[in-house]
Amino acid sequence: MAETPFPQDPAGAPRYLPIADHGLIGDLRSVALVGTNGTIDWYCCPSFDAPSVFAAVLDADRGGCFELAAAVPARTKQFYFPDTNVLITRFFTEDGVGEVQDFMPVTGQGDERPDEEGRHRLIRRVVCVRGTVPFRSLVAPRFGYGADPHTLREQGGMILFESARRSLALTSTVPLEHDGQDARAAFKLGEGESAVFALDLVGEQVTPRGCPRMEAEREFNTTVAYWRRWLHQSRYRGRWREMVHRSALTLKLLTYAPTGAIVAAPTTSLPEQPGGERNWDYRYVWIRDAAFCVYALLRLGFSGEAEAFMRFLTTHISPGDGAALGPLQIMYGIDGRSDLPERELTQLEGHRGSAPVRVGNAAAGQLQLDIYGALIDSVYLYDKWAQPISSGQWDDVCRLVDWVCDHWDQPDEGVWETRGGRKNFLYSRLMCWVAVERAIRLANRRGLPADLPRWRQARDTIYRRIMDRGWSPRRGAFVQHEDGDVLDASVLMMPLAKFIAPTDPKWLSTLDALTGELVSDSLVYRYNPEASPDGLRGDEGTFSICSFWYVEALVRAGRLDEARLAFEKMLTYANHLGLYAEEIGRTGEQQGNFPQAFTHLALISAAFDLDRALG
Repeated sequence: MAETPFPQDPAGAPRYLPIADHGLIGDLRSVALVGTNGTIDWYCCPSFDAPSVFAAVLDADRGGCFELAAAVPARTKQFYFPDTNVLITRFFTEDGVGEVQDFMPVTGQGDERPDEEGRHRLIRRVVCVRGTVPFRSLVAPRFGYGADPHTLREQGGMILFESARRSLALTSTVPLEHDGQDARAAFKLGEGESAVFALDLVGEQVTPRGCPRMEAEREFNTTVAYWRRWLHQSRYRGRWREMVHRSALTLKLLTYAPTGAIVAAPTTSLPEQPGGERNWDYRYVWIRDAAFCVYALLRLGFSGEAEAFMRFLTTHISPGDGAALGPLQIMYGIDGRSDLPERELTQLEGHRGSAPVRVGNAAAGQLQLDIYGALIDSVYLYDKWAQPISSGQWDDVCRLVDWVCDHWDQPDEGVWETRGGRKNFLYSRLMCWVAVERAIRLANRRGLPADLPRWRQARDTIYRRIMDRGWSPRRGAFVQHEDGDVLDASVLMMPLAKFIAPTDPKWLSTLDALTGELVSDSLVYRYNPEASPDGLRGDEGTFSICSFWYVEALVRAGRLDEARLAFEKMLTYANHLGLYAEEIGRTGEQQGNFPQAFTHLALISAAFDLDRALG
């Protein structure tokens, strides 16, 4: 739980909550970030990549927000209703205790009324659990990332916020006031009393309506039951069950149910360095991230999510003709679209003044060869652990592997999407090796047709190239790119991908070199930007996925005491709900888009391996 100091004076509150001071709710189509102060300051609807309605996390003045909090000084604590994605924010005042229960009902699961199919709704239920508590609310949407004007009108007991592209309907069981743009409420609840606010997307299919207290109770119970039913599929019974299950629930929240896509993170432009320019839009499907997600979820027993992602690939993404950037892009929209133009939103100042705010992502036009290894490895595991892939899917795999055999030796932008020019990155070579090696395994196990002599030759050639030119005798380590001396945490994947034995002398020497240069209190930096310029200004924090890769590498090297200590330390860097952003700053603050799928899937994998090794 997170706790804010007592008392809390709204007038003196900071303009921006830290990134870590948020929880996440969602309905498998979009999410909302809820601050520990009870404010929703990030919400896009009806989908992850739609323009924002609330974006105060990116501009406290112009972004828009939905405040709901005690109207008097209060301490706050926040937690998830056990084994669910229903978020509870509690307010402790001098005269009582109240709580806000935030959730988004999950529709399209076959258990709601026919007229509820497609309803996109955010419900905020306020309950006084002890004494009396006065509350205040402000609903101030700012459509189109704060750029689209809107009008407000009352209709049938609800307030309609209408813009040119999107409209929302607000209903409440307490009286609402408005000034023609924003809606407000002030009310007092006694012990056992409650109030309900519901925000509905206005669309052609669903008619907005109120949410009486009894309906809110029913929706609450239905949503709790949905998440618990889903989590019950987990096979993990290890030491870190709570953290692993929170990571699994978070990965599920990042799934776009209509297509099976999995976004890298649900936010855009949360800075890797406050005041810096390393601000990117992560609300898309990275082939690499999603493939690793499939791996993590399969290990826990969630085969349905793996099947949905495979269906996304088959239905929405088909290998192209092998043009300069390869048959696949590195990322796609949640609907499979390939055009993701990057632009800057000059009307928003950025989180804590960290401009620019970007939407879209120009990295979609980069060449990143490692995606083929990540994808084909996930296909291999899906075929092994879930169900056999189809003949059509195997044909696609063959086309991808044939392309990798022809193109693995070209420079690319690499896994970290650097903007400083292409290089012969070791990680890209490693994952090309994985692509070919896993395809050979799959062909042999299933007896599938393949040009095995050609594939074996390519696999062996890549192996020799890595061993000859990816190794630096001077550093006594495998390095970031060929014929260089820069260390890079991505090489931690070498034993994890089964490229090299985890106790090989060259690998143990590499592990020691990485520990000495890139590890700080169990936290791992990706690389040193000064030693390897990446085309961007500023510094960055440690990269959390690398920290969990480090744990796994220690486990496989047999250094279990070090691994367990590093893992337990990493857990202390999570936020109060067990969530991680992309990076961790010098003093332990969360940095970058939040929460990040990559980090949570790596936590699952590290916990799984460490628990198994400890016995």
